[in-house]
This record gives sequence, structure tokens and C-alpha cells, in this order.
Amino acid sequence: MPKRKSTAPLLGVVIGFDFGLRRIGVAIGQTITQTASPEAIVNSKDGKPDWAHITRLFDAWKPVAIVVGLPMRLDGSEQALTQPARKFGQRLSGRYHCPIFYMEEQLSSIAAENRQLKQNHIDDHAAQIILENWLQANALAQTHAQPTQDFL
Repeated sequence: MPKRKSTAPLLGVVIGFDFGLRRIGVAIGQTITQTASPEAIVNSKDGKPDWAHITRLFDAWKPVAIVVGLPMRLDGSEQALTQPARKFGQRLSGRYHCPIFYMEEQLSSIAAENRQLKQNHIDDHAAQIILENWLQANALAQTHAQPTQDFL
């Protein structure tokens, strides 16, 4: 995937994914407000996502970027789902022609369970947490990358 040539901040809707072999959580976020909301759970059979469902989400939201959570061990090393999540992100970027960003995610499902104790599936809430973390990190990086100007 080509790298972004511009250092201008991304502005608009961002779609986030919590990849899983049976279910993929989806959240929608906004770079301006740095907020995200759970949107959907996409079914996946034998690791093959329901691409028609994902296409409907892209058509409806028209995101400017994609964020995929990378499942990592607590020590920062890769685990069994790390490479499949990367591959999923690359496929998303290729299909929908959006820049892809990865956000290390550890314990997002546990945090999602703490938020939504009564739900059976928390994948969309895990995607929300991943996307919120990315939005905050992205905003912080943009703040430090942009020179500040004082007005007298």
C-alpha cells in the first residue's frame, strides 16, 4: 500500500475493526470530535468476512481511513491472530482504497465487557475502544507535529 504523501491531518469519518475469525466488530469514529460509536458486528465464516456487509458499511459512511486492531500479547509480541488481522487490514485497504492504520490492542475485549455486561457479543464495543484509542493517539501526534503559533 502506498504511504500517505501528505502530513496534513485526516479529517472525517474513520472506520475501525476488531478482527476475529467468527465475528468482526465495527465502529465508526470522527477525527474532529475524536469520538467513536459501535456500529455493527460482521459475521465471518472460517476466517472469511462477509464482504457484502462490509461494503454496505463503506458505502454508507465513506470513511477517510481504516483502523484495524492488532491483537498482541501483553509483552508486545505477536500472537496467532496478529498476522490474520494485518492481512484483513491490507485487504480492506485494497478493496476500499483508504489508508490503513493499525492500533495495538490488548485487553480491548475485556474493557468492552466491562462497558456492556449484558450483551452477548461485545466485538463492536471492542472496535469502539480500539478506534477511540487510535483517535486519541492520532490527535496527540498531530498536536506535537504541528508547530504552535502565539498571537500577541
